[in-house]
Amino acid sequence: MDCVDRFKAIRGKISPEIKIVAVSKTKPASLIDQLYLDAGHRIFGENKAQELSQKHSLLPKDIEWHFIGHLQTNKIKNIAPYVSMIQSVDSFKLLIEINKEAKKLNRVIPYLIQFHIATEETKYGFSIEEAKSMCDDPLFIGLSNVLPCGVMGMATFIDDESVIRKEFRTLKNYYQILKTSYFNQQADFCEISMGMSDDYKIAISEGSTIVRIGSGIFGGR
Repeated sequence: MDCVDRFKAIRGKISPEIKIVAVSKTKPASLIDQLYLDAGHRIFGENKAQELSQKHSLLPKDIEWHFIGHLQTNKIKNIAPYVSMIQSVDSFKLLIEINKEAKKLNRVIPYLIQFHIATEETKYGFSIEEAKSMCDDPLFIGLSNVLPCGVMGMATFIDDESVIRKEFRTLKNYYQILKTSYFNQQADFCEISMGMSDDYKIAISEGSTIVRIGSGIFGGR
């Protein structure tokens, strides 16, 4: 099976309401173009700003690029003109800087609040206390060039389904806390991005609205 066949197999098994971000990091632009042309897919994810910029320059401009990796503040300007969503906002400082760059471009950049839900210390993200503190900050309310659209998280890389399921439930609970307390009147705040190639089926069963699938579509790296 090639990437188009693998994508269609996955797409055919899950609800059309669930967005698939085809994680194309380290993959050549030619494979992205193949999925774009032969499967009609438009949403791709990258985790490095420089690689994303290079691919954006080579590929059709109606692709929706999602940034899914840890974003350094000095790299924001490279992707701010065209990125469709930054899924990995993992600090208030980063969000403020994204807003500054978006304002220069007269853009509003959609984003997700990334939570640390896994046991690994290497994962980035807010705690629920940090996220609530940010949302309570008057400065947060004044950020007019970014649009909060939901939450994102990565489960522990482990074979124990009960651990993964518990972490996904934690993320959904965080989403519900923020939705109820801060974004109840905002229809755009509706996304829960969780689940990757190995655990997206579990994530969907726990309420995911966006799955990020790389090797399941493009094969191993």
